[in-house]
Amino acid sequence: MEPTTGAPVDAVPRRVPVRQQGRRQRDNGPDGDPPDDGGAFWAPIEQVHWDGTPVRKDPAPARLRGFRLALRRAPSRTPPPPDPLPGLAALVVLSLVAAFFAWVSAGPFWLAVGHARTGTVVIDDCSGGGLTLRCRGIFTAEDGRFIAHGVRVSGVPVEGSTAGTALPARMTGPDSGTAYADVGVGRHLRWLPGLLVVLACAAGIVRWTGSARLPGRRHRRWAVAAAIAGPTLITVGFLAAAW
Repeated sequence: MEPTTGAPVDAVPRRVPVRQQGRRQRDNGPDGDPPDDGGAFWAPIEQVHWDGTPVRKDPAPARLRGFRLALRRAPSRTPPPPDPLPGLAALVVLSLVAAFFAWVSAGPFWLAVGHARTGTVVIDDCSGGGLTLRCRGIFTAEDGRFIAHGVRVSGVPVEGSTAGTALPARMTGPDSGTAYADVGVGRHLRWLPGLLVVLACAAGIVRWTGSARLPGRRHRRWAVAAAIAGPTLITVGFLAAAW
């Protein structure tokens, strides 16, 4: 078979005529008569198509051909896996922050929802001033069920920080160790910001550990649920301990 036309070798001529106008006068015979082929120029079969049109070169520039060749030869490289160290560091740090704010917010939360023992606290001594005011005293439950000595007293006003001052206060239980003397809106400001920080830590764990960027919807849901469950379980544990 002939590779250019696909026909049998014996059935395809080795040359085909290509008529060119500019070669008519030059191809005439010695006496000025045109040749028998009518001025046709016979080109090799490798340089023309089956219908006599010349084979043209690839119009693509050499640079483009080289770029295509480089793309074919370039091996496929898979991106390296991400470094797990930043995600683990963020997980540990944010979990510790969530644990701290859950611990300091557990007692005020139960007091705000009404789970507390009312009574009276007598101030023993106070130190510091303003935001750094620290007081201790003796709490006596209203029904006389227990008396707690040396408890921390939170929410003491400046005028009530004198030793021997009796203030109405509340405690979640005899083992809580803290009596809260603040009333009104201030009691909600002791637990609400802390629990909001816990929620922010859960969102940060989801963000910095890459749980929301895992391939596959099912794996992504499980990873996000596990990231949120960590701070949630820590908060529930401190709430149960402060009950």
